[in-house]
Amino acid sequence: MYLTFAWRYFKAKKSANAINMIAWVTVGVITFAIACQILVLSVFNGFEGLVKSLYNSFYSDIKVTPAKGKTFTLTPQQLISLKKQAGVSAISLIAEDKALLQNEARRAIVYLKGVDSNYTSVTGVAAKTYQGKFNIGTAAEPGLIVGAGIQDAAAINVNAAFQASVLTLILPKKGKVSINDPTQSLSEGLVKATGVFTIQSDFDNKYAITNIDFVKQQMGFKENEFSAAEIKLTDNASLEAEQLLLGKLLGSAYKVQTKYEQNTSLYSTMKFEKWFIYAVLTLILFIAAFNMVSALTMLVLEKQKDISVLQSMGADKTMILKIFLSEGLLLASIGAVAGILLSLLICFLQLKFKIIKLQGGSFLIDYFPVKLQLTDFLLVAFTAIVIAFLASWFPARKASGQLIELR
Repeated sequence: MYLTFAWRYFKAKKSANAINMIAWVTVGVITFAIACQILVLSVFNGFEGLVKSLYNSFYSDIKVTPAKGKTFTLTPQQLISLKKQAGVSAISLIAEDKALLQNEARRAIVYLKGVDSNYTSVTGVAAKTYQGKFNIGTAAEPGLIVGAGIQDAAAINVNAAFQASVLTLILPKKGKVSINDPTQSLSEGLVKATGVFTIQSDFDNKYAITNIDFVKQQMGFKENEFSAAEIKLTDNASLEAEQLLLGKLLGSAYKVQTKYEQNTSLYSTMKFEKWFIYAVLTLILFIAAFNMVSALTMLVLEKQKDISVLQSMGADKTMILKIFLSEGLLLASIGAVAGILLSLLICFLQLKFKIIKLQGGSFLIDYFPVKLQLTDFLLVAFTAIVIAFLASWFPARKASGQLIELR
């Protein structure tokens, strides 16, 4: 019933055209604000999904590292216990540290990861190898896969048509520090370049991957000593549940992190930026709220006689209040529906035709990615309704407090 009155008041011809104009301006501003919020949140979702897919290619679902120090011991019995867990799909053991990579006169500092044969089952780095092959070799003849940035910095060749680069890796020896002769603290080994991967500049400019037995031998690791263990979970496994289970299984000497905790700053920054932009765009709705206050205040003045008639017929203050609250919510609802439809249309065109392009041409894609989420629609619509309710309250209270005056 209240919406019926609100709808009649909305579409009825007013004595002053300014009331109609302000009402439609209010609807227009709400439409614009809603469309902007959904579009920006959808673009953030698209970029977030893209960045996560890139980082997920390098980071494993679960990573086990020592709670203290750089290395830990993982016995065969512990490894068997880990593999028996229902949520565990594959485990790769890691020996890693910083190293100096030398190719004749070219040098580069790299973060060297020594991995075993299970590494290709745990991460997607092998699928991102675009030159050569992902071949880590053996302890006697190790292969090296480098990021594209390191390849450029050290002029590394993996082309099969030419002789592949043979590189020198200088690594620190575990527990050996000599002040008199620093070279005693370092080991030197030769590796053959076998592949180049490209994922994202953070990885391409930093990481090199080789055989774990070669790294352990060069650094002086014991048989069951490792820097980390990277774990791939089954598709239906819960990250948090498996993290808790593996943490209890291994004990407090080990730190068990999910793929999101391995790069907390990235995901926290993305979430903060998304909600900051959402808060800024919500200010546009507050601008619409001022227009709504003006439109409803003028409508109350316009409908003074109607209010008096309703009061004389038995309408109490609550009914009058609800009628004008409904008027404000109606304006917000029309704007919200129009904004949602407009944003859906633009998102569909972007997904289908990639009409809005990224400038610069240096990113992995040349268009703005878009990903629609139901929660964004619900949040934006809820925000619009709440702001509309607050903006309608004062004019509605003024209308409900009007005295009966029939002439």
